[in-house]
Amino acid sequence: MISFKQMPVEVKAIVAAGVVFFSMMLSRSYLAENLDFRTQHWLRRLQMALFFNSLMLVGSLHVWRSTVTTFTRSSAASSFCFMLWKVAVFVFLALAHSSFFTLLFLVAEEPYFFSLAAYTCLGAYIILIFFLFTLGSVEQAYKFLAGRAAKAGTGNKNRTALKPVLAVLLTVVLTVVGLLNASQPPTVNSVEIPVHKLPSTMNNLKVVLLSDIHLGPTVGKTKLAMIVRMVKALKPDITVIVGDLSDAEAKIIRPAVEPLGELDSPLGTYFVTGNHEYYTSDVSNWFELLKSFNIQPLHNENVKIVSPKSTSDWFCLAGVDDIEADVLRYSGHGMDLKKALRGCSGEHAIVLLAHQPIAAKWALQERPDINLILSGHTHGGQIFPLNAGAYLLNPFFVGLYQVGQNTFVYVSPGTMYYGMPMRLGSRAEITEIILRSP
Repeated sequence: MISFKQMPVEVKAIVAAGVVFFSMMLSRSYLAENLDFRTQHWLRRLQMALFFNSLMLVGSLHVWRSTVTTFTRSSAASSFCFMLWKVAVFVFLALAHSSFFTLLFLVAEEPYFFSLAAYTCLGAYIILIFFLFTLGSVEQAYKFLAGRAAKAGTGNKNRTALKPVLAVLLTVVLTVVGLLNASQPPTVNSVEIPVHKLPSTMNNLKVVLLSDIHLGPTVGKTKLAMIVRMVKALKPDITVIVGDLSDAEAKIIRPAVEPLGELDSPLGTYFVTGNHEYYTSDVSNWFELLKSFNIQPLHNENVKIVSPKSTSDWFCLAGVDDIEADVLRYSGHGMDLKKALRGCSGEHAIVLLAHQPIAAKWALQERPDINLILSGHTHGGQIFPLNAGAYLLNPFFVGLYQVGQNTFVYVSPGTMYYGMPMRLGSRAEITEIILRSP
């Protein structure tokens, strides 16, 4: 039987990840009642950081072997430039691994440069792993098809060296493109949506949809102030924020949230939780903070949006808690559609705010008379190659979907980004939704 010391480093990393995951389940089930709120929050964040770092170690070893070890037998291995390259690769991997710990130690009104650098390296890390794997797979397929699997000539060595060089070059180019794309202000996307049973007096009502701002290590007050200015310029009747506003506790990041107090939509500003609100373990304090800025959380509840032209005309605006609250067993929270739609009959139009598209799907299975659901969560994949995974994992990916004859779902690609200050194959968006009566 092989001892732990004899196991390959990759296997040890996977075992470590399994141990951390088991400790997460154990602490959630048995220690929660014995730990105070703040300790629970800090422990959960630390466990998540250790879990992802353990998994990343497997990829980091592959990166090191592909970009450093491969060249150690070359004539350039003893050169000063190669030493600098080894240091650069080590620093790159160290920064990528440290990104998850910034949530514990480096959250403030504005992002720290270290956090921006760490998350940029994390994004580049994901891209690099993808290209190393893809190019490696292509190389193996070529060997198999060409019948050269057992041959090891000079040409093969050249191809082996070419693979990491090409992967690094592609990663650098896409990282720069992703950074430039994410640094641009969100695009304003105007969408007209017919809403069945919407009163004629509310025709052309304007709703501005925000989602996935992710205030935290890489998004701060300056970017939020820019978003608020853009929203105010659109002069919406209603503003809705469908989750993942922040990745940090309310008290820590309160100064960065202050621009939200400038939102002044005449029919109100509303908020529902996303999964990241529950990761902060600080939802109650976030609700109180948002209320102080005249933003109403819809905690499995609804409000009547009354027409400015006729008090007898209205529609039901409802919001549900994010489904992650159920997974985390967050006390007093969890998606409860029946409670959220209490008093919302089919005689009036129903608009539902639900952070995740899977929640939108579940809601329509239970209440097919919902006319419009506004969601976020997917980020449009945010960066290549995560786009494909986000597309496959969500029943609605991004944009407008018609479900049945009288129901629509709109999924925002996000107003900012999560962690990595990059976007590839997606664009940050502020959505201007014009409601049309039939």
